[in-house]
Amino acid sequence: MAITGDGAAPVDSPSRLPEHDALTLLRSGEMELEGRLVDASNTTLRAFVSLDGVTARCVYKPISGERPLWDFPDGTLAGREVSAYLVSAATGWDLVPPTLLRADGPLGPGMCQLWIDEPEGAQPLVGFVPARQLPTGWKRIASAQDEDGNPYSLAHADDPRLARLAVLDVVINNADRKGGHVLAGPDDRVYGVDHGVTFNVESKLRTVLWGWTGAVLPDEAIDVLGRLSSDLRSSLGAALREHLTGAEVARFRGRVRRLLENACFPEPGTDWPSVPWPPM
Repeated sequence: MAITGDGAAPVDSPSRLPEHDALTLLRSGEMELEGRLVDASNTTLRAFVSLDGVTARCVYKPISGERPLWDFPDGTLAGREVSAYLVSAATGWDLVPPTLLRADGPLGPGMCQLWIDEPEGAQPLVGFVPARQLPTGWKRIASAQDEDGNPYSLAHADDPRLARLAVLDVVINNADRKGGHVLAGPDDRVYGVDHGVTFNVESKLRTVLWGWTGAVLPDEAIDVLGRLSSDLRSSLGAALREHLTGAEVARFRGRVRRLLENACFPEPGTDWPSVPWPPM
């Protein structure tokens, strides 16, 4: 991703733009639509946003373009995206790019998120690989075949950054962690994007990051979950209630508590498909 300012050197990594400045840019910058991401199920637009000589790309998802879903209240997906960012920020892992609900977008209120460009040549962390050529250290999730019947595996790297994302998905009850929603960003960062179907009161976890099933949580995850539990009684809980119902916040608190008590990655459920379709 490139962010440039008049008379300044290009800022080629979103991590070099302080979080507060990124949020100010997203909230108050002049937005110019660039195009639509046609593969997205809801209206998803890429735009330039500019303020005080700084220009960045962002993703803009107007609430008016949200497709109705049978299991999520209409017009709530943007707020769920913002909530996922708030939780990510509270963990200190910063797995979700700066995100907010912008009131005055070109097509009305909507989610606005800093765009992440994957560096040229970045190696994917999740994907389909020939079954007999599983990269060293990768974790196999499911078996598949190509159109010629050749065996493949859906797999992901055994990477602590992905393990953090797996923990985040559990507590926000992410129903759609596809491999394409995992980005290898600049500065050796990993980002998760597209969190519109999260925080449901019913268990709906669907993810490609099942490689640590049953494994003991890392110590850092235990520390983070403890901090989340504490923050939910104060600032984080209040911030989430601006976008989620009281019942959704309560269920989120319960997932944090159970994961902390069990201290291990959960098993896939049986009442709901455990891997999204398509997975990539």
